[in-house]
Amino acid sequence: MGNLLETNALTKTFKGQTAVDHVSLHVPEGSVYGLLGPNGAGKSTLLKMVCGMLRPTSGSIAFAGRPWTRADLDGIGALIETPPLYDNLTARENLRVRTTLLGVPESRIDEALATVELAHTGSKRAGQFSLGMKQRLGIALALVGSPRLLILDEPTNGLDPVGIQELRALIRSFPERGITVVLSSHILNEVEHVADLVGIIVEGRLAFEAPLDTGVDLERLFMDVCMGKAVA
Repeated sequence: MGNLLETNALTKTFKGQTAVDHVSLHVPEGSVYGLLGPNGAGKSTLLKMVCGMLRPTSGSIAFAGRPWTRADLDGIGALIETPPLYDNLTARENLRVRTTLLGVPESRIDEALATVELAHTGSKRAGQFSLGMKQRLGIALALVGSPRLLILDEPTNGLDPVGIQELRALIRSFPERGITVVLSSHILNEVEHVADLVGIIVEGRLAFEAPLDTGVDLERLFMDVCMGKAVA
């Protein structure tokens, strides 16, 4: 299978400061791609360009083997930063707002809720959900349009160990459902458990990209890359 997402020398500058510097990512279809880097390395800025939230300064994006256009956003679901929830609405009502905006069938609501195991929350409002439930509802919002690519930016932030474990299992299940995942995180343990390959961004540049081999010491690899040491 080929790459579902590729970026070619993708660059973003803000007021003369380069946040993303000629990054060329390769995300194979049917994989979980772990995007790693220290806080402030440029991960979120990169993903916002892929999601159409920011315009690249230079470089290009390809989706499913073609130059990226805004029409490709129909095939991309994303949870970046805080889930965009209406606290006074139920899970189902939150998803109904999204299906109406996207013009997709309401039958997708039940499928998305079942996928994230929130089908039985009934009349409970989203504002009363635990942090883990809110994150899962945010993922359901990203899934309701039947995306081929799901982008998750720091999805376990603030979760307790049980919430992290549940989210890990959910992320690993997505490729079997035909969904490719890009998981951005600065928590190495989180990525080590779910990713098939990793890219490491340091100061806006892609410093490393390779399959995540079984038994690799990801922490050591990450520190070597961040400190500029050669990696075999």
